[in-house]
Amino acid sequence: MARVCARTWAWFGAGIACAIALACAWLAMFVWRPLDFPGGMREFDIEHGASLRTVARRLHQAGVLPDAWRFELLGRIAGRDADLKAGSYQLDARWSALELLNAITGAAAVRLERIALVEGWTFRQVRAALDSHPALEHLTATLSDDAVLLRLGIERPSPEGLFYPDSYYFPKGTADYSVLRRAALRMRAMLAQQWAQRDRGLPLRDAYEALIVASIVEKETAREADRPLVAAVLLNRLRKGMRLQADPTVIYGLGEDFDGNLRRHHLAADNPYNTYVRAGLPPTPIAIPGLASLVAAVKPAASAALYFVARGDGSSHFSESLDEHNRAVNKFQRQSGSAR
Repeated sequence: MARVCARTWAWFGAGIACAIALACAWLAMFVWRPLDFPGGMREFDIEHGASLRTVARRLHQAGVLPDAWRFELLGRIAGRDADLKAGSYQLDARWSALELLNAITGAAAVRLERIALVEGWTFRQVRAALDSHPALEHLTATLSDDAVLLRLGIERPSPEGLFYPDSYYFPKGTADYSVLRRAALRMRAMLAQQWAQRDRGLPLRDAYEALIVASIVEKETAREADRPLVAAVLLNRLRKGMRLQADPTVIYGLGEDFDGNLRRHHLAADNPYNTYVRAGLPPTPIAIPGLASLVAAVKPAASAALYFVARGDGSSHFSESLDEHNRAVNKFQRQSGSAR
């Protein structure tokens, strides 16, 4: 009897060992085998604060991973479940699951290059950053802006403001227009999301006009708390048929002729971007707006303000009447001439 029990336990132990070996082999195949997802390359965004579990599920839903739980298990075993790096990635189907984990956690096994598109940049600055990046293949450097838009399949009068500001990661040798395409798709998605959540009654015809407003907000203030108020001033003026009188639009219209000093004759010179001379919005955005400015443009502060003036400390004073505004100008900015 004892001999039978011993033999049974031996078989049981051998079965357990075999099962463990098979499970380890199965996991090892997942860890080291190429992901081999359709298309060869896949663009993927990781938001700030996203958990490993959420990212693993999204990767599975996107067709990058055969399942989510093994990738999550791999991240936890490797101790990288809290190391996710927010940003936009170009994933390679030749990578293994471990290489993918390394890529999105900033580990060194997969070498990804990085380029940052910055809030408030013009398209000229975006192109300069792309042209100067040593790891990109420069296929747009000799193209006009219109030709770049044609290459990307974008039907807009200008590329200005169409590319979402973020960090973009890519393998060395990636074509520069690939980064632009990812940034354009990201902006399109973010703008559509914010436009769908907009306050009702905005004096805007479509999401593109919201993008224009957001770009002006972006250039008017770097202070987070002031952006919804700046947006409120712009939108209130549009409702009343008042000219926006936004210095950044005038500066944008001057282009390379702007020397850093905005003068009275600049404010009087007619061009499509001079909102001192022309009513309504300028024809295109004037820069890349960040998420905070996009949100402000579609969800402005509940304010009746029509004017604002910089205080000199990075914040602004907002006024509902011209008399109050003039008093604020006298107090804060008469010498600088930067009042609205």
